[in-house]
Amino acid sequence: MKDFRSVADLVAAEIAAGRLRAGERLPPQREFARRYAIANSTAVRVYQELARRGLTVGQVGRGTFVTDAPGAPAPAPALSEPADSRVDLELNHPVVPEQAGLLAAGLEKLVRSDHLESALRPVGPDGTAAARDAAAEVLARGGGRPDPERILFAGNGRQAISAAVAALTRPGARLGVEEFTYPVLKAIAARLGVTLVPLAMDEDGLVPEAVEEAHRADPLHAVYVQPVLHNPLSVTMPGRRLDRLADVLLTAGIHAIEDAVWAFLRDDLPPLASRAPENTVLVDSLSKRLSPGLSLGFAVAPATSAGRVAGALRSGGWTPMRFPLEAMVRWQADGTVDTLVRAKQREVRARQEIADRHLGDFRTRSDPVSCYRWWELPGPWRADTFVAAAARHGIAVTPAAAFAAGRPRGPHAIRLGLASPTREVLSRALATLADLARSTPDDLAGD
Repeated sequence: MKDFRSVADLVAAEIAAGRLRAGERLPPQREFARRYAIANSTAVRVYQELARRGLTVGQVGRGTFVTDAPGAPAPAPALSEPADSRVDLELNHPVVPEQAGLLAAGLEKLVRSDHLESALRPVGPDGTAAARDAAAEVLARGGGRPDPERILFAGNGRQAISAAVAALTRPGARLGVEEFTYPVLKAIAARLGVTLVPLAMDEDGLVPEAVEEAHRADPLHAVYVQPVLHNPLSVTMPGRRLDRLADVLLTAGIHAIEDAVWAFLRDDLPPLASRAPENTVLVDSLSKRLSPGLSLGFAVAPATSAGRVAGALRSGGWTPMRFPLEAMVRWQADGTVDTLVRAKQREVRARQEIADRHLGDFRTRSDPVSCYRWWELPGPWRADTFVAAAARHGIAVTPAAAFAAGRPRGPHAIRLGLASPTREVLSRALATLADLARSTPDDLAGD
């Protein structure tokens, strides 16, 4: 006879591997018993054990759902691959109607045989001189332009982050992060054996004094920070806050990994790297600016760490393909990059207006040029039950716990990604979610 704990262990392993995701419904207990060849009474104890471990939550009249508690499926795959639901408000792929035509025009010469042979040759993390010059223009913002000789290339933005973390830390190291952080960073740290140290935030973003306090308690090897349009809160750090953070980094000798992937939507603001250039590795990506299907990552590294970042890119297999480098050079030269950035800035504002129209009665926070919306759910909704209820309506949203770096459970909030669906689909989805939030979990018990 199977012990209920061993069966619970099997289900827990499915959750940990991501084969059972947050919000997914488990089968009725009788069906579960048949599937695992156990008695109905044993199935009852398995479900009780899963709930005791915080892996599931039961809803009267609706069933048992995988929760967003510790041990639930790692959030990284859910936020880096399209969701299975009909409407994906997890993953953000900013797209505008003119995008394909503009990109195609820039590729006409590149796909000719005389150019294509060169574009398909191997390339290392240093790229080419032309690519570094073009990347410096792509990454220029706030009146500043990075030194092309400091630019390294990765296959995508996530790989650039991985290389920066690997270069600036080691297994067992302490990496400071905002208390809500990019979920993929959590997965990267776990893979590299790095301990994340949650740091307090306020309405202006990361609190510099929290960095000082954590470093005094036990030295930090580095800090990962999103100063502009923070994911998921959409907070942007004002200049005075960036100045203070730079002072802390310089005084304490701490390196920073500055994630600027969304900063192109507010490209009037200078980066943290301009204030502490020798202590900061800036990472960015081409795909959000241009197209999700053509990825290229950037790492702007100071001389003291450039060799380690380049070594991490090589050893991790994270070096880029040459084709996107060559394409970027052409798109930058013909103005495609700037045209698409301006178009996406306008598009995001239109989508935020849609969100305002549907969610204006609720407690949400964002920025007029952010692709995200943070929604503090009204009672009696919990994040896990709302995610499950949204999934039943074919809408994928992300619970706050996916972003929480320290606390075992996040607040009862969700993050909405506004960029991927069409405007019409987004409007209908937000209207559905607003109606859902005005009801209660008990209202749905008979569905």
